Amino acid sequence: MPKREVPSRLVLLGSQVGNSLSPIIQRAALASAGIRLSYDALDVSADDLAGTVEEIRRENIAGNVTRPHKSAFHAACDVLTPIARRVGAVNTFWVDDGRLHGDNTDVDGFASSARDLIPERITGIEVLVLGAGGAAAAVLAAVERWPGASAVIVSRTPARSGLLAASYPGVARVELDAAHAATTAGLIVNASPVGQHDDQHPLEVAAIARQTAVMDLVYRRGETPWVRALRARGNAARDGMAMLLEQGALSFEQWFGIEANRAAMRQALL
Repeated sequence: MPKREVPSRLVLLGSQVGNSLSPIIQRAALASAGIRLSYDALDVSADDLAGTVEEIRRENIAGNVTRPHKSAFHAACDVLTPIARRVGAVNTFWVDDGRLHGDNTDVDGFASSARDLIPERITGIEVLVLGAGGAAAAVLAAVERWPGASAVIVSRTPARSGLLAASYPGVARVELDAAHAATTAGLIVNASPVGQHDDQHPLEVAAIARQTAVMDLVYRRGETPWVRALRARGNAARDGMAMLLEQGALSFEQWFGIEANRAAMRQALL
């Protein structure tokens, strides 16, 4: 792991991030490592993002980015890791010698959680991805690494789905009807904001076969209502908590060049 200059502080940038659990897991990792830094969630508007980026460069700040700034932050970075460049979105950043670096740990965070949920079913699986934003792109970047796997994208904006699918030729295609696409999917992933601030289901439970696995990248304490409903009827299902923890641990390792204490982070969530 690379050793980096210790940042002055750590932040999470996004919209409506007051309920994020990222500060909880990162503060646990920092305490476990004996690193005396804060990690704070900051609501940043699109209009204020450029000024915030300049402050980050000037003050050697590191941190994470969440909705809706992952793509815009990607464009603001001076240096990108190969996976961040592939996805077109950044969720992890740091400053090195005055240059803003961007990474995307969502890809490996998602892949780790999916392998844990359905370890024997990744090869050749068809994945239905609900949404066409930065989170969906991270899912597709993981799926294209799985032997023989493919993906179907369904979103509220078909044109955006088409642009995303074009970035993953040979792996992804666009459908308009999520319920129809669900009939052939082995894994369904909610990569949209649906259910983030209410109890809405991204797809009706009745449209999902009991043998289909489901991942909701939205997370709540005690799981999302959609995941609870699916688990109650026998589906293998989980929300984004495991992905949150793993992508957070990978971010920590980028910032400090030491292994994150995942057990301490997990305990903090509990």
